[in-house]
Amino acid sequence: AHTDLPKSMEGYYQETGRAGRDGEAAEAWLCYGLGDVVLLKQMIEQSEAGEERKQLERAKLDHLLGYCESMQCRRQVLLAGFGETYPKPCGNCDNCLTPPAAWDATIPAQKALSCVYRSGQRFGVGHLIDILRGSDNERIRQLGHDKLSTYAIGNDLDARAWRGVFRQLVAASLLEVDPESHGGLRLTDASRDVLTGRRQMMMRRDAAPPRERERGGPRTGVPVQAGDLSLFQALRGLRAELAREQNVPAFVIFHDSTLRNIAEQRPTSVEALGKVGGIGGSKLARYGQRLVEIVREQG
Repeated sequence: AHTDLPKSMEGYYQETGRAGRDGEAAEAWLCYGLGDVVLLKQMIEQSEAGEERKQLERAKLDHLLGYCESMQCRRQVLLAGFGETYPKPCGNCDNCLTPPAAWDATIPAQKALSCVYRSGQRFGVGHLIDILRGSDNERIRQLGHDKLSTYAIGNDLDARAWRGVFRQLVAASLLEVDPESHGGLRLTDASRDVLTGRRQMMMRRDAAPPRERERGGPRTGVPVQAGDLSLFQALRGLRAELAREQNVPAFVIFHDSTLRNIAEQRPTSVEALGKVGGIGGSKLARYGQRLVEIVREQG
């Protein structure tokens, strides 16, 4: 799970590879917001590296943002970034399994870019959305932004949708983060074509996250038969408890594939447990009895 935005595609590729070291199926989940982009861009600009190095780091980050917002097969986009061609959509990534809806966001993009310009190109996304949605708050009134022509012209979209618009404008290099203004946004030369109507903006529509029950319950990184799932989850519960007791990651105790093997074979003695793949002698001695007790309890 990536809760911090990697700095480059190379970094993302390396980090996601760790999930598949046991040879089993794995899922990579990444979340990010404009705050992450602001922080990384500030780090680049404030570093002591030369301008050539900074330009390279900016390009790497922009490449990763393009990957995040892409509506194409993730695997094809990822491999293309390393000069490889994947012949057909993978059928396994989020864009393949649930293709994102695209919408014509040209007018909202024009409103957003105009709002950035008319407010002075020095404010962050939160304040810009407040202007567009016509928020009546003290800061808006103090700055006189309730008198702007862009005030309240964006009531047709909620705040979540506007965050998506701004995020994708940054990813498309139509807006850039000003590292000197604490996350303020400013126009780039490329934004002119959108503002003048010479460029159409198609954006991905962010879908509401599905509820756990709509996804059919918790998902695991390994395929587990329905009849074994209850025991498998009980074994994972024991693993989580052991991991907390020892203050180590859960996979240090056992991989999911080992727990699946136990759930399938259902050993009811420590001796039988020792024949299950993925359990060495030391782990058998330390955890064997407790594992067997879980198996017996589950019948």
